Amino acid sequence: MLIALPLLLIPVVLYNIVVLWGASGQGGLAAADEILRDPVFSIPMTSGANWSVGVGDLILFLALILLFFELLKSTSSQKVAIVNHALSLIVFVVCLVEFLLIRGFATSTFFLILTMVMLDVLAGFIVTIIAARRDLDFSNGGGA
Repeated sequence: MLIALPLLLIPVVLYNIVVLWGASGQGGLAAADEILRDPVFSIPMTSGANWSVGVGDLILFLALILLFFELLKSTSSQKVAIVNHALSLIVFVVCLVEFLLIRGFATSTFFLILTMVMLDVLAGFIVTIIAARRDLDFSNGGGA
């Protein structure tokens, strides 16, 4: 049943931990924003510039990788895929509510995570509808 859990729940939970844990400290939301933006490491580029990567960037990178696997999972026609689509929709609604109503979540980083969750929901339902339509077309096509 763990396969039914949406993988994009992981970056959403990580973002929640960073924002809610960072905001609960002395600095409040500014501290949470600082945690997301401050570089964790820096990579020197051949151009001479330094590419700084923060916690928010790492969460987005993880979300992109997990979105790829979620899109692969959405092509499955197993019964567990329907549960996955429903849970993905719940994650999307929770993310949308957080983005619209909770101050620390109105950031570009969380908006991009929200967009990835929305794409997962749309892809899951569209793939399921197309697969169901294709199955229906095959069953009707042979009886002429």
